[in-house]
Amino acid sequence: MLRCRPMKQLVAGSMMALVLVAAALVPAAAAEPARKVVAVGTRPESVTRGWGGRWFVTVMGGDKVAGDGAVREIVGTETKDFATGLDEPKGICFTGKFLVATDLKRVWKIDAKGDKTILADDKAFGNPVSYLNDTACEPGGQAVYVTDMGANTKMRDPQGALWPLDSTEAKALPALGRVYRIGLDGKVSVAVDTSVDMKCPNGVSVAGKGRLLVGEFFTGNILEVRGKKMTVLTTGLRGADAVEDDGKANIYVSSWSQGKVWKLAKGKKDPEVIAEGFQSAADFYLDRAGKQLLLPDMKAGTVTFIPLK
Repeated sequence: MLRCRPMKQLVAGSMMALVLVAAALVPAAAAEPARKVVAVGTRPESVTRGWGGRWFVTVMGGDKVAGDGAVREIVGTETKDFATGLDEPKGICFTGKFLVATDLKRVWKIDAKGDKTILADDKAFGNPVSYLNDTACEPGGQAVYVTDMGANTKMRDPQGALWPLDSTEAKALPALGRVYRIGLDGKVSVAVDTSVDMKCPNGVSVAGKGRLLVGEFFTGNILEVRGKKMTVLTTGLRGADAVEDDGKANIYVSSWSQGKVWKLAKGKKDPEVIAEGFQSAADFYLDRAGKQLLLPDMKAGTVTFIPLK
């Protein structure tokens, strides 16, 4: 006997079929590109691209062992020593002819053979030097900018956390940090003098002619400096380490203490977290051509290649 299904069942079945067909036609969400992670050694801090597109990373080594710091070259998923005998190399950049790396109270110039000479020591700065951190090469390769963190030893409580911003200790933190310009002839001048908005500068980058970006570690101020004019672009990104402009007015910032990377999009006040979960997100390199960030994780001992959308 032929049995006909009720009209409601026919309609329901037809609707379900349409849903299944529609779902099949919708493309699956693209998978996130895989991140390459390279183990590079004890306490890596900063990355740059050098001769022939090669990657170089500063590795500080043990914090109580003098002379075990190095600049290493990343080759595929391996590393090899390039320049050795440094104490705690931190910021690094490439002038086009030399690598320049900060090392506590001095700055090294390193040639293509890995041979190093002192570009500037603490006597050249004209002010007491506390802790030289990041460096950025000036377009044209004739000078570099270097941050001195100032009162970096007074930023934290006995457990190592940054003092709360409303604490007595935070209010008493002196503004001693500066940004210096160092010519490749070794001459040092003050590029950005002390400011209450820039108590402990960490990251610095050249974002255009006459324009610097500075990441202030303690408060998390992200600063734009044009001559003597300083503007706070955003704040609260405490532990700010690297700060870079992508050439399209978007700014990327890492936080050493929070293990995050933010993107501050053009025209927006609130930054967006684009990567997190790192033990200590240090001084990344923004690879514009490759559309990626190379992020050292100091505590993990790695460099992560983070694809950008």
